[in-house]
Amino acid sequence: MTSLAGDHAACDRVLRDSGSSFALPIRLLPAAKRRGTTALYAFCRRADDIVDDAADTAAAQRSLDAFEAETMAALAGNDVPDPALRALADTVRRFAVPTGCVRDILAGVRMDLTRHTYDTVAELESYCRCVATAVGVAAVHVWGYTDPAAIAVSHDCGMAFQLTNILRDIPEDLARGRIYLPDAELQACGCSADDLRAGRIGSGFAALAARMTTRAGEHFARAAALDRMLSTDGRLAWRAMFGVYGSVFRAVRRAGTRIFTERVRPGRSATLAAGAATVLLGPHLLRWRRP
Repeated sequence: MTSLAGDHAACDRVLRDSGSSFALPIRLLPAAKRRGTTALYAFCRRADDIVDDAADTAAAQRSLDAFEAETMAALAGNDVPDPALRALADTVRRFAVPTGCVRDILAGVRMDLTRHTYDTVAELESYCRCVATAVGVAAVHVWGYTDPAAIAVSHDCGMAFQLTNILRDIPEDLARGRIYLPDAELQACGCSADDLRAGRIGSGFAALAARMTTRAGEHFARAAALDRMLSTDGRLAWRAMFGVYGSVFRAVRRAGTRIFTERVRPGRSATLAAGAATVLLGPHLLRWRRP
């Protein structure tokens, strides 16, 4: 016998065991919204792990196919064995989350099986729209919004967060054979993917780091408008997430070319302080663009 409470408790364990920086901000939500947000997180974590932990591409493809079929069955109202998917289906129904968001997330995860490099910024943004901005749109539906423009602005928030992830995780992604930095951007700065793979980090990489962090900063600056568009009880959690990611972004920006050879992130105390400050003061006092 299963219960929704048990399904959501299983999602909570996924979040707790992940060590995600989202865990503390999510606690600021009221119970129903906290459960819904945690279900979204557990779903995304499950999908990511299928791709990242599989022994090979063929095995990952089979597992992802099965996971997608089970997800669609859950959304159609059928009983499925995975508690995270039962909790996801409950969240989608309860908060009117567009099912297209779920499909886009799965499509983005699937891209990691078939694409390891990106030629242009537009191609990278298409990937980010699936793996990140679709999550943002789904989350905004759970948290609640007072202005329909929040849906469009949530795209900027997703882009800001995902570009920060990409810049933070360059060495880790390289080890998996992935380069998310667009080839056109590398070439514009006099760099190449081969240089990056070989660890030949010349002067052009400083320009590339500045170029990519500037783009992320512009998305952060536009995403700050979400603060006045979200419901009161959803805003504090979003502020905390925004502050936490802003702290990571600023650490990446300060690191310069070190991002190409090591994973850069702020200390826990700095991250917590940034989250708390943004909860109290809002995002607009923070500096996203370079002085």
